[in-house]
Amino acid sequence: MAQNPHDLARRLADRAEAVCQHYLSSGRREGRYWLVGDVRNTPGRSMYVRLKDTPKGPAGKWTDAATGEHGDLLDVIRESCGLIDFKDVADEAQTFLSLPHPEPETRASHRQFPAPHGSPEAARRLIRVSQPIFGTIVQAYLRERGITDLRGTGSLHFHPRCYYRPDEHSPTETWPAMIAAVTDLGGRITGAHRTWLDPRRRNKAPIDTPRRAMGDLLGNAVRFGIGGEVMAAGEGIETVLSLRQVLPDMPMLAALSAAHLAAIQFPDTLRRLYIVHDNDPAGDGARDTLIERANAAGIEAIVISPERGDFNEDLRTLGLDALRMEARLQVAPQDVARFMALAA
Repeated sequence: MAQNPHDLARRLADRAEAVCQHYLSSGRREGRYWLVGDVRNTPGRSMYVRLKDTPKGPAGKWTDAATGEHGDLLDVIRESCGLIDFKDVADEAQTFLSLPHPEPETRASHRQFPAPHGSPEAARRLIRVSQPIFGTIVQAYLRERGITDLRGTGSLHFHPRCYYRPDEHSPTETWPAMIAAVTDLGGRITGAHRTWLDPRRRNKAPIDTPRRAMGDLLGNAVRFGIGGEVMAAGEGIETVLSLRQVLPDMPMLAALSAAHLAAIQFPDTLRRLYIVHDNDPAGDGARDTLIERANAAGIEAIVISPERGDFNEDLRTLGLDALRMEARLQVAPQDVARFMALAA
């Protein structure tokens, strides 16, 4: 895909309101503008972003009346996500543009009937009201698990007060949560995965089931990066993100369970699939099924196995250098050269 700044800025401007909803979630729309405190997503009203072309300027341009700063939506992504290198900004923009986005809300949308509990529409609404993970407890939670390189994680979101109900007879609680968008091959959101978090411990919340999924999951997945001829697929979000710490440019997906991993859909472009194996009986079964399905489709299947239970356990106990060596020994040489991050 094109990495030209002008082209990326123009494509972002075509979705200006969706960009603002995602990266400037502390603000709100007023007329033809999005108002927020500043380009780093602080609450307030001093910065305004044009949502449509006007006689005063094109869509996507913004000005902070308090500081005199101004720029385009690439600047919004850079500052709100805390990025430095243009490559990282461009990658985040490409990931955002590849995701599905709902049409801007209208007054009528506020009168919608509640979506059925656990439905794909309920998942889409949850994602719509969530915000980027940068600077939130989600980023702190992932950092606590050794996951610091968050390039290509536009499918992850943060909700500060996500509902949790232990069962139908218990009262509803609210906890901060990591919200992951589940999408099909066409990029349409079909579901969501919630990981409720404890803000004091930067760990999963102390509840019976801190992870739950909703919507249509079978065949679909949480996706990191834009798929092509090579892809890696695993079960858990943290497992897959751990491997991305040493293979940051390889497209990957998290299927969320062993059963769903065995049933993932293959893109037409896929030629080599890395199966991110969990060392347990369910992981063994998913591995065997996926190898059989991939071979039947003419796709080369390569299994990558951790030393311990999963790759996040390896990352946390053995360290980044050990994980890099594990991957180097199991990934095809041409893919090491193409996707592996150099050691610092």
